[in-house]
Amino acid sequence: QVQLVESGGGLVQAGGSLRLSCAASGRTFSPYFMGWFRQAPGKEREFVSAITWSGGSTWYADSVKGRFTISRDNTKNIMYLQMNSLKAEDTAVYYCAAAFSGGVTRRPSDYDYWGQGTQVTVSS
Repeated sequence: QVQLVESGGGLVQAGGSLRLSCAASGRTFSPYFMGWFRQAPGKEREFVSAITWSGGSTWYADSVKGRFTISRDNTKNIMYLQMNSLKAEDTAVYYCAAAFSGGVTRRPSDYDYWGQGTQVTVSS
């Protein structure tokens, strides 16, 4: 079993920055890839970014490209999301997820484990 715990959310003014962390524990942790998703009230969960665990290749949603940076520390089993130039529309609960098979996808259903989420609120 894998446990994922997000941290680093909070309230920030538009234009500010936050860094989210996702700490993994449990079974020997070696996913194929991990991702960040977000869900705003009344909206579906949407893909934000993904990273392959071994090679570190990255993918971003167009809405965050150039503002957010995903990274991981394999030695500590932690994934990060550096969020800069935050906008009000970035307000959501952010979730991290891990997948242990297949290729990198943007579909939530392809991920095997999820964290509980961390709230990010950007005031305009």
